[in-house]
Amino acid sequence: MNHGCRKCRREGVKLFLKGERCFSAKCPISKRPYAPGQHGPTSFVKLSEYGKQLREKQKAKRVYGLSETQLKNYYLKSGKKGGDTSENLIQFLEMRLDSIIYRVGLCSSRSGARQLVNHGFSKINNTRADIPSIITRVGDNITIKKGAKIQDSEKSSLPSWLSFDSKKMAIEIKKIPAKEEIDLPFDINLIIEFYSR
Repeated sequence: MNHGCRKCRREGVKLFLKGERCFSAKCPISKRPYAPGQHGPTSFVKLSEYGKQLREKQKAKRVYGLSETQLKNYYLKSGKKGGDTSENLIQFLEMRLDSIIYRVGLCSSRSGARQLVNHGFSKINNTRADIPSIITRVGDNITIKKGAKIQDSEKSSLPSWLSFDSKKMAIEIKKIPAKEEIDLPFDINLIIEFYSR
């Protein structure tokens, strides 16, 4: 089975790691909504508070393709920034270059967006940007070079914090996203609780 699909079944929720496949009838979690393995159908037991926090953290790492160190560093930066730590953390995750490209709909998954950036097809303010984790800023202009492997970008629900010119293949960061504008498959507050123990 596809590795990304196993991760979704392990978490018991769609994490949308495989793009279009997640929306199709082929999505394994739709057919088998339980954990993979011999004991899968009976493995979803009641979790402790710590267990719930850990599962939500794992979901976030898988959704954004992060290592433990990366996610913890974002949490630490979010706490130092002042204000709502959970909102700051979401903003760090969503303002990453790969997240921006994914949200516009140029790639069907975040892993596809990371690959596009890694291969040098993106620029920020006319400067080559090949690091997916670059944190973009309000007013930044992101362009995608010709030859990039992208999907049809006619996305019906373009996020309010972004604008996209399909002719110029240009994305503009209009504002910082608010927490309530982002639909996430995990509970950000449980992640904050996990790291603040």
